Parts: sequence; structure tokens; C-alpha cells
Amino acid sequence: MLKISLDALVTVDTIARRGSFAAAAKELFRVPSTISYTVSKLEEDLGVPLFERFGPKVTLTPAGAELLKEGRHLLKAAGDLERRVRRVASGWETEFTIAIDSVLSPAGLIDDISAFYDVADQTRVRLIKEELSGTWEALLDRRADLLVGAAGAGPSGGGYTAEPIGTASFVFVVAPAHPLAAVERALTKADLAQYRAVAVSDSARQLQARTVGLLFGQDTLSVPDMQTKYQYQLAGLGFGFLPEPFVRGDLANGLLVEKQVEESRSAETLYLAWRSGEEGAALKWWRDRLRGSPPLDRMWPR
Repeated sequence: MLKISLDALVTVDTIARRGSFAAAAKELFRVPSTISYTVSKLEEDLGVPLFERFGPKVTLTPAGAELLKEGRHLLKAAGDLERRVRRVASGWETEFTIAIDSVLSPAGLIDDISAFYDVADQTRVRLIKEELSGTWEALLDRRADLLVGAAGAGPSGGGYTAEPIGTASFVFVVAPAHPLAAVERALTKADLAQYRAVAVSDSARQLQARTVGLLFGQDTLSVPDMQTKYQYQLAGLGFGFLPEPFVRGDLANGLLVEKQVEESRSAETLYLAWRSGEEGAALKWWRDRLRGSPPLDRMWPR
């Protein structure tokens, strides 16, 4: 059985702040004898003195100071828990996780998150980044409550609702010093097979992993996200398709070269998605917010 109760910690904290049992009793609306009994019982249970008594004034012993140092963390956690439970009872989720495909930048949601905290400051927000099928898997595995920018059609089997929020167009690019940059015609499979591709690894753990634009047996550098893919292609370590907004400025400045390929990559629809049948207040707020102000344009990396 636990020997330290939250009530006893509140009592010790109040005595330490007020400097006497009598002042603590006044703040806690209790009689001094109740305060004295609570402390004596706690000292007896722990087998250590918590206060040094100097007449009506008291100070913490080293053991008492250590108890209060850790105890205040517990009191804060208990207070946070109480507030979150009350929020859940009122319809607000304790924690709300948003999974963002790595083609987009989470920084684009800064204003949205700030607005969310104004109305739901006791709901914890968690942002995670996923890639390709891993974004959908995060939703189905309950690691995420909302998907922003999930790429392509979702997996079969249902259990979720998806709404398109825009499309992403892709361009095939290489660094100016890459050998393929000098080829003055549309690149063939034979051209590409001679060089290394840079590809984003699918973060799916159970769903079928997706590969995009790779040839069988292709020399491939696999990277964890789209931002890393962009940086490695910019450095000339390989080729591949990148979202046009990623590279618009680099193409204009000559830092990357767009090449035509015989097999181009189609534009991809990006989705807002959530599990069917879930109607928490946080989910409703985010759906309404992103429907009213589609996030795609502000979420492309700058």
C-alpha cells in the first residue's frame, strides 16, 4: 500500500510555503490539529522527520525537501490528469496525433496549432511524419488520429474517411554536374539504369510498401524522407522525381536541372483522412479548420 497520498503532499507543500502548521491550516480551511496529524502520520509511515520545529515556525529537513521536490512533480501531473479527464468528459481528446506525409512541412500548421490551443489548451498535440503507405498505416494502427497530405488512394478494407485537399505534381531533376544533365533528349530506361536513384523509404510496417519510379535492379540510395531526398539530389548523389514546389526556386536559379523522361510520374492526390465513426471535439475542430483553409499551399517547404 502506498504510504504517500496526494492529500499529504498538498499538506506538506502548503506548510513549506506558508512556514507554519497554523498558516497551512488557514489556507487549506482545516483545523491545525488535522494538519499536525497528517504530518505526524506521514513521518511515522516513512520513518523520517519531514520538518524541524522551532516553536510555531517550521522548516523542511533534507528528507522533507527531497520529498517535496519530487512530490511537486506528482502534484502537477495529478492536476494535469484531472484537467484532461474533465476535458475528455466534455468531449475533448486527451491527446491528438496528426500524421503528415514527408512531402509536406509540419511548419505549415503553426498558425493552425496556435489557434487550436486557444480553444483546447488541455488537449496535447503530437505531430509525426510518415512516408507513402506508412501514413495510412499510422491511421489504421491508431498511431495517428488525422492524416494530412496522405498520398494516393488509401488501403482497401475501409475503416476511414478521406477527402482530397489538393494534388502534388512531380518533376524529374538532377544536379547540373550529373551526367544525365547533359543528355539532350528524353531519358530512357537504359539511360537511367546506369546511374543511382534516390528514393524515399516507405515507413509502413505491415502494409505493402510502395516504390515509385524505380527500375528492377536499380542502384538506389534509400533515404528517410522527402526533404533528405531533395538534399541528396541537390548534392548530385542521384536522380529522381521531386515535388515541383520543392524545386521551383532551384530550377529557376540553375541549382537543379529538369529532364524529360520517357515514363513520367503522374500528379498525385493528397488526402485529409480520419477513422470512420470517431467524432471527438479535437477531430471536429481540425476537420473544420483544414476544410475551411486547405493547408497544402502553406505546407510546401520554403
